[in-house]
Amino acid sequence: MSRIGREPIPVPAGVVVKVDGARVVVKGPKGEVSRDVSSAMTVTITDGVILVTRPSDAATHRALHGLTRALIANMVTGITTGFEKRLDIVGVGYRAALKGSDLEIQVGYSHPVVVTAPANIEFEVPAPTQIVVKGIDKQQVGQVAADIRAIRKPEPYKGKGIRYKGEVVRRKVGKRA
Repeated sequence: MSRIGREPIPVPAGVVVKVDGARVVVKGPKGEVSRDVSSAMTVTITDGVILVTRPSDAATHRALHGLTRALIANMVTGITTGFEKRLDIVGVGYRAALKGSDLEIQVGYSHPVVVTAPANIEFEVPAPTQIVVKGIDKQQVGQVAADIRAIRKPEPYKGKGIRYKGEVVRRKVGKRA
């Protein structure tokens, strides 16, 4: 049996964790995140560590145990250090720019596409062909990055589009003369 789900989660200094029934609230230097967890799992806080326990070794309880522990660990990490996703823009004339807190992307359409930053998410554009999505909620950061990528997915013939940093786009040969 793996011990991954049984690992206690250390609570860093400056972070406050509250458990109210099935709701876990984590407050820290970057803000506050709350999430409902399965009522089958027991979440306890003792001596600066969070421990998630399960009622039995049934397959569903084992799965919920690991999920609950990972979600709470991601909440603590997000509050202390935050999460970020990096995107690259590839293509002639393709670029991004910040307009206030919104992101304006030009990727070959007749108009620029404006992406409004949701709550707890901020954009950075270190270069016109790079976008950084930052936030405290791992799921929300990933979803916003996926939504930006969906504006112009990388195409397989020339490789133009928006892709994750380090993403490999498999190229196709195309037409032959």
